[in-house]
Amino acid sequence: MAVLTGLTLGGKAWTPKFIESIDQDKCIGCGRCFKICGHNVLELKAMNEEGEFVEDEDDDEIEKKVMTVAHPENCIGCEACAKICSKNCYTHAALNN
Repeated sequence: MAVLTGLTLGGKAWTPKFIESIDQDKCIGCGRCFKICGHNVLELKAMNEEGEFVEDEDDDEIEKKVMTVAHPENCIGCEACAKICSKNCYTHAALNN
């Protein structure tokens, strides 16, 4: 199978790795990845004690907030989110055509 590759400004081959998942058990909801991603891929969501997402963020049942992959179709494969993550929550993979 062919792998999607590109070139850097210096002419070196570069293979983008697109976001696959975020380990929500490791995520502390710090928001660093959200701030660095300029492509609207991520979204911070509230969770209750059972690990279920809570829609009403004013709800008293909120245990913590975690980052989620809201729009994976917007990912450009730069891996900036993973590079800034102090908890190593991210999984990325090259696109195989």
